Amino acid sequence: MNPAWVLRTARLVLSPVGGGDLADLRAIKADPAVFAVMLGGVRDLTQTADDLAHNVIAWGQHGFGIWAIRESGRFVGITGLEHRTDGRGVALRFALWPEAQGRGLAREAAFAALRFGHDRAGLSRIVAAARESNFGSRMVLGGIGMREAGSFEQRGYTMILYESIV
Repeated sequence: MNPAWVLRTARLVLSPVGGGDLADLRAIKADPAVFAVMLGGVRDLTQTADDLAHNVIAWGQHGFGIWAIRESGRFVGITGLEHRTDGRGVALRFALWPEAQGRGLAREAAFAALRFGHDRAGLSRIVAAARESNFGSRMVLGGIGMREAGSFEQRGYTMILYESIV
């Protein structure tokens, strides 16, 4: 792993996901309270392991990917940048354990990932999507400077598309 990919904020350390994160990833991705609203939904162990392999490869291919978020050494969630499978672009993603929500950690981590994408990965446009009813995620996206750029339907939900352009 490239040490330049490790990000530090006031309260968090973001490190590219790797094999040592599988148990934490499995737990968070299996929890419907966290992952039911994510693209692809709740994941089983095989799907999570496949996701992890894809994430590790993406770091090598693109120089960006998914980070594990740790606060005081404890895994609290994930954030990162991934190519959307629907062709809308490179997307910012984040998911945190419920006990880590409501304290600004998602905003702190997502902003660090967004800045990395623009400043270090050279991405001129980054998108994000949130369910119209997911006000928490929408507040995070607006709070880090992303702007609404349209909407689309996905699995019966209205999704709001956000973008950040530099």
